[in-house]
Amino acid sequence: MTILAQLSDLHLTEDDPSRVRSLREAVTALLDLSTPPDGVVLTGDLTDHGRPTEYALLRAELDRLPMPVHPLPGNHDDVGALLAAFPAIPAANYAVTVAGVRLLCCDSTVSGQDGGELSDPEWLDAALAEEPGTPAVVAMHHPPFDIGVGWIDEMGHARPERLAAVIARHPQVVRVIAGHVHAGSVRAFAGTVATTCPSTYRQLDIDRGGRPAVLDAPPGLALHFIDGLSAVTHFRPVGGTRVPV
Repeated sequence: MTILAQLSDLHLTEDDPSRVRSLREAVTALLDLSTPPDGVVLTGDLTDHGRPTEYALLRAELDRLPMPVHPLPGNHDDVGALLAAFPAIPAANYAVTVAGVRLLCCDSTVSGQDGGELSDPEWLDAALAEEPGTPAVVAMHHPPFDIGVGWIDEMGHARPERLAAVIARHPQVVRVIAGHVHAGSVRAFAGTVATTCPSTYRQLDIDRGGRPAVLDAPPGLALHFIDGLSAVTHFRPVGGTRVPV
């Protein structure tokens, strides 16, 4: 079984040390797992302004992790600054193998916009076709589905049908994972399952009739357990003490 950890929406900035502390707690939570993850994917909004100094903060915290870390951009990131901070990443769209699982990191950002869309569906289609027999996880920032909260969905993923057409051609995709909404959610998508991840920074209020608001809730992360073409996703709060039952 492969364990892929997901951290999202860190919004790091030197102006607010509490966000760095929250990420530090999330990293500690991963280190404290009895079975460590095989890899970590960061699904965007890693910084608040896309500044090189913010990516330096990120690198300093991630250096504590012994397993590979795979970042991708969100609408608050600067793609050029992100690639400069992680020189091993060849481009904004890239694929890696994590303990026998193919992880495809996709850029869904549109410059100057909060919403996004898949930047290169042809690249994704070709990358998935390279290893049709290998379980795959497709990761991006903007989820390709509405979560049912208007003010969040207004800055969502445009033309998700383009992604759906690609995913439907590749049955080895066991998960499509995203961030952006600062909450865990699950939806069937193109013959597989799509999820969003809690934020390490703060959680958004997803009350359908409410105004934009945040919750007084702890940071969170996601753990994806992948066994062949089967997968299960756990949403885990950060903090607290493990108590035997």
